[in-house]
Amino acid sequence: MKLKNPFRKKRKSVSIVNLNGMIATGRGLNDAGLAPALEKAFSKKPDAVALVINSPGGSPVQSSLIGARIRRLANEKDIPVFAFVEDLAASGGYWLAASADEIYIDPSSVVGSIGVISTGFGLDQLINKHGIERRVHTAGNSKSMLDPFQPQKDEDVKRLKKLLEDVHQNFKDHISSCRGSKLADRDLFTGEIWVGQRAIDDGLVDGIGHVIPFFKEKFGDKVSFKTFG
Repeated sequence: MKLKNPFRKKRKSVSIVNLNGMIATGRGLNDAGLAPALEKAFSKKPDAVALVINSPGGSPVQSSLIGARIRRLANEKDIPVFAFVEDLAASGGYWLAASADEIYIDPSSVVGSIGVISTGFGLDQLINKHGIERRVHTAGNSKSMLDPFQPQKDEDVKRLKKLLEDVHQNFKDHISSCRGSKLADRDLFTGEIWVGQRAIDDGLVDGIGHVIPFFKEKFGDKVSFKTFG
């Protein structure tokens, strides 16, 4: 019978979760799809969880749900979370990165884009040119707001901008809460993007680092890795 050595040091371990692609309900990155991988990653009681991120962003709601799940698991399990940005962590992608305790990037990684955007097309002149009549009947004055087949109305644009500002404020609150005093004392919430050292200087990230060598330096060469998702 083989007896365990009670004085033998436990081998350090890191759970890696890959967060790649657009953030969207039903496809790409979303809370329901990521929940199993995140839950398993934390349940293995690793010494750290690494988020490897490559995302241009997407749904603000899914970004918030995923970020909240990461923080809840980290706090419940008392496990530190480190984000490693590959090519891009923009908009919602940066929301996810900011949910980690520390963020590391490649010298050429792009981060930021802390803003909200709404896009569309105006097709009213096109259908008029072809003699097409659009018929819409609603109950509620704002039910058909920003109909692309009708000329744009100033009051609709005003309402849309207010909605965008509300979502933007939620984004700013999240980043301020997560990064706190690390952020530079200037407006970083304009939608601008940063690369490498500039992102470090402005406190958006903590340094340059790649996931495997980072943890080998932190925990030693015998650290083990397991990937989820």
